[in-house]
Amino acid sequence: MRTRTLVVVATSVVAAGIAFAFAACSDTAGPPVNDTMAPSLAKGGQPKQVKSISVSPSSATVDVGSTVQLSATASPPGSATSFAWASSNSSVATVSSSGLVTAVGAGTANISASAGGKSGSSAITVPGPPPPPPPPGTEILVGAGDIANCSSSGDEATANLLAGISGTVFTLGDNAYPNGSSSDYANCYDPSWGRAKPRTMPSPGNHEYQTANAAGYFAYFGGAAGDPTKGYYSYNLGAWHIIVLNSNSSCTTISCAAGSAQEQWLRADLAANTAACTLAYWHHPRFNSGASHGNNTAVGPFWDALYQFGAEIILNGHEHVYERFGPQRPNATADAVNGIRQFTVGTGGAGLYSFKASPEPNSEVRNNTSMGVLKLTLRDGGYDWLFVPVAGSSFTDSGSGTCH
Repeated sequence: MRTRTLVVVATSVVAAGIAFAFAACSDTAGPPVNDTMAPSLAKGGQPKQVKSISVSPSSATVDVGSTVQLSATASPPGSATSFAWASSNSSVATVSSSGLVTAVGAGTANISASAGGKSGSSAITVPGPPPPPPPPGTEILVGAGDIANCSSSGDEATANLLAGISGTVFTLGDNAYPNGSSSDYANCYDPSWGRAKPRTMPSPGNHEYQTANAAGYFAYFGGAAGDPTKGYYSYNLGAWHIIVLNSNSSCTTISCAAGSAQEQWLRADLAANTAACTLAYWHHPRFNSGASHGNNTAVGPFWDALYQFGAEIILNGHEHVYERFGPQRPNATADAVNGIRQFTVGTGGAGLYSFKASPEPNSEVRNNTSMGVLKLTLRDGGYDWLFVPVAGSSFTDSGSGTCH
């Protein structure tokens, strides 16, 4: 009987173990949960909130009839996988539900992708037809200063003007805000004025030198900007000799003083010049009726040399206004025969400043309501000027002059 009893107990224990094991298996029955099947859920099963959306590429230039494929990405990853696409100007560019952009007509448009209450965009530029060539025997020099700021659309508006004007493009410094860095040039300048880069002869401003040695400026423009240790150079354009100088940070980084390497180079360049007409440009204006900066005496030696050698025109930026002076001497007295005419064209797109209550002597025309570019038609023995305003503005200024 003992033996039989032991067998029964053992059998019961085994049965109980089998039952326990079956119950344990029953508690875990069903397919395992795969977290990767629901990437839009955060901890606790709540949907992830979209914090931002980026669109790539962030900008593009597309010819009429051509296309570019945009892609959108939400942050945090997986918080959105589908997006609503829209164009700010369907007469310039349209966009499909998958982000395919088609260029329709000349102009600019922002293409946006939206999801979860957030949106990102890409700036699309559609260039117009090539501008007509200048009249025979003439050269066009066109441009402005104080140009590109990623928080402003002014540079896109002035770049559209350049697209319709043939010739050589000049810049008068402070080309890419805020610091003239490589990223400022890539993100702010290149999408707008960068379209004219192959025909641009630039000059730097003080904002370029907020990056050490203006490294972003020289890296962007390469050989067109001259020796990176100098930033001044010259070239010929038709019957004219063009001189580009470097006033950097009011001449504190690279000197403009009489006897400095730059001033001596300028005098040597002028002495070797055989052209009948001469034009020079740099950033800081010697004479300035603007309220923000006023006159800059540091560049006075430039004026002394240029006047001595009979230059016709000086172009400057820095003050975000348009101002035209009558021909004058370096001491600000009028000289209709041998004087230099100065244009301040700080209207490239970065914003506009105000004027002082009393203008400087010989100031003939002033405007601070319109962004735009100055177009100079250079011919043998003379020149014509025309201020071209951006779309929606009516101010303009025009006239003619002769070489000394």
